Amino acid sequence: MAAFLFQAKTVEGKIVKGEVEASSENDARVKIRSQKLVLIKIAPKTMGGATSITKMTSKKKGFTIGGGIAGKELQVFTRQFATLIGSGVPIVQSLEAMIGPGRSPPLNKALKAILEEVGKGRRLAECMKEHSIIFDNMYVNLVHAGEEGGVLDTVLNRLAVYIEKSVKLKGKIVGALFYPAAVLVVSFIIITGILVFVIPTFVKMFKEGGQKLPWLTTQVMAASDLFVHRWYVIVGIAIATPILVKNYYATEDGRKTIDSFMLKLPLFGDLIRKGSVARFSRTLSTMLGAGVRIVEALDIAGATTKNWVIEQVLLAAKESITKGKTLSEPLRASPQIPPMVSQMISVGEQTGNLDTMLDKVANFYEDEVETAAGALTSMIEPIMMIFLGGIIAVLVVAMYLPIFEMAGSTGGG
Repeated sequence: MAAFLFQAKTVEGKIVKGEVEASSENDARVKIRSQKLVLIKIAPKTMGGATSITKMTSKKKGFTIGGGIAGKELQVFTRQFATLIGSGVPIVQSLEAMIGPGRSPPLNKALKAILEEVGKGRRLAECMKEHSIIFDNMYVNLVHAGEEGGVLDTVLNRLAVYIEKSVKLKGKIVGALFYPAAVLVVSFIIITGILVFVIPTFVKMFKEGGQKLPWLTTQVMAASDLFVHRWYVIVGIAIATPILVKNYYATEDGRKTIDSFMLKLPLFGDLIRKGSVARFSRTLSTMLGAGVRIVEALDIAGATTKNWVIEQVLLAAKESITKGKTLSEPLRASPQIPPMVSQMISVGEQTGNLDTMLDKVANFYEDEVETAAGALTSMIEPIMMIFLGGIIAVLVVAMYLPIFEMAGSTGGG
């Protein structure tokens, strides 16, 4: 038995390092995958245990490149690379042509390191794997499948389409979620301005009048005092809240709780669910069409869903397949997967056209996300306007109630 050091990614997206004992590297890879980890890097441990995971990951140039790149840039690179390979240009010359001032520094750095290693006779997928910040596990697996099958240009074209559609889908979902968030921020700024600059003027006038104030007025005055004299509390809460939520989401329990909650939201839950279905369908379709085994494809597809609940459904599907069952069975049993999806997948399995059927599912749900995003924006706009108008109305009424009472008592006298 030999010892292997590895670096892998958990289903939550966290990078972990560890050591595993196995009879061979392939056996070690199987053991790591059985722990529901996506392997990034593996190397045999040297005698005396001198090799650390840090040394292992830094042996090859460019493993850590200091940051990823935009999806659009990766899509353009992949498309251009596919064109060169499809035109019969060798991989080394294609890589040389792709390096230049038009690329971002991280991508250029990675391509130079890959070019150097490919020039030494190493496989392209193997070299790309060392730059996982740019070329993720799905990208590497597809390139490997393309090299093995002699259809690298076809696979790269599939990848380009996949990245393009993924970027477009992400933009639709983020755009739909960004609008209400932006309105809330603007509402907070306007309300803060009223509490800090307008309300204190009324407070001074009421104190000089010495009259007993209504309950609503005293509560608004207390809120104004908090914003004016204890502003640091508000700022602290505003800064700490997203940090605490982010740190909590980084834990397995946090991801489970928050992702489950998001799916139950009345307006946003359906949009998030459709986006997750579109993502995993597109990922599975692309990988299966390129010849990647379904068990490996499900591992990667689960990570692309961006939702813990649906990711667990796919992991359960993976377990089902390893036991000789179909993919559609566990999906049909999950309330999170629309019945149409499991039905179409079942048809694909029966006809041997699973990748084609998944592509149709992905196309349908990408269109559904676009429709849902537009509808959500249309529904949210009046709701947010009513919300903002209601709060401002409460503030105005609270300040004018004492004035009305004062005028009433004066008129009665």
